[in-house]
Amino acid sequence: MAHQLPDLPYDYSALEPVIDTQTMKLHHDMHHGAYVKNLNAALEKYPNLQSKSAEDLIRDLNAVPEDIRGAVRNNGGGHVNHTMFWKIMKPKGGGDPSGPIAEVIKKAFGNFKDFQTKFNDAGVKQFGSGWVWLAGKTGGEVQIISTPNQDNPISQGLFPIFGNDVWEHAYYLKYNNRRPEYLAAWWNIVNWDEVNNRLKTFQSHHEPALAGR
Repeated sequence: MAHQLPDLPYDYSALEPVIDTQTMKLHHDMHHGAYVKNLNAALEKYPNLQSKSAEDLIRDLNAVPEDIRGAVRNNGGGHVNHTMFWKIMKPKGGGDPSGPIAEVIKKAFGNFKDFQTKFNDAGVKQFGSGWVWLAGKTGGEVQIISTPNQDNPISQGLFPIFGNDVWEHAYYLKYNNRRPEYLAAWWNIVNWDEVNNRLKTFQSHHEPALAGR
């Protein structure tokens, strides 16, 4: 079945004032819509790849024919990244994390404030378009990374627990060139319940070795 643009889980205006209505319409309908359209177009002459999920395609890009690899990397990545992005935000979200993600952040970074500072800093320093992530490693540990363009940690063998989009189209209408301001405001709409769901998926596949137990 052809890849499809998922509906937003809320109204275009639901994330105001952090993300403005016009940005949500353009970002979801036009940008994400184009990634889906271009991914489907790239796969047209390879029917055997059409049943694969976008995650599976970008997990092993070397298995994708060379003539469409770039298109799948960019558009498959864009589709996977944005499908996650809409879900990990919600109206009246934010606040301090709770549940398992709070414990993971505390263990890896000391406290939430220090984690936020490091995450935002990585987002500011990502040159040009890209994403900043909290990614899980095979042993069950987590790290902050940034990726260029629509690259996803999955292509590096990591698990994307959550990430923020630092392409200019994600924030420029409201924040102009003030990326740090956008990164700081974004925490007010994070959906920690969905982040915990994603963490659970990661942990179920990558249980840390419990030595001596």
